[in-house]
Amino acid sequence: MTSLARTSGRILLGSALTFAGISHLAWAREEFRAQVPKSLPLDPDTTVLASGVAEIGLGTALLFSSKKHRPLVGNAAGLFFAAVFPGNIAQYVHKRDGFGLDTDRKRLVRLYFQPALVGLAVWSTRRTA
Repeated sequence: MTSLARTSGRILLGSALTFAGISHLAWAREEFRAQVPKSLPLDPDTTVLASGVAEIGLGTALLFSSKKHRPLVGNAAGLFFAAVFPGNIAQYVHKRDGFGLDTDRKRLVRLYFQPALVGLAVWSTRRTA
């Protein structure tokens, strides 16, 4: 049962990352710019595009990597989620709307989901005994 749960989590996460990455490059670029910290010394649009490419790569790797490489991919995805967390904090601190996160409460609640994504990325790619 654990193997099925891990596989399902990995496929769900990989699909979501791939979809989100495509949306970075296409229809949701403006929404994602709301999450780019102003302190980041890069152009916000470039940051959104680069993170979209990274998400497509990670999502695809989660979906199609061999069992041997899945733990490495899961760690990379977990690190990616940790790396973009400051953007989520910036969106909360600077009260920027995006993706329906139009209140402080909604933006705060969202912050609690990022550690869950890190955990899911790592857990769903671990080998089962």
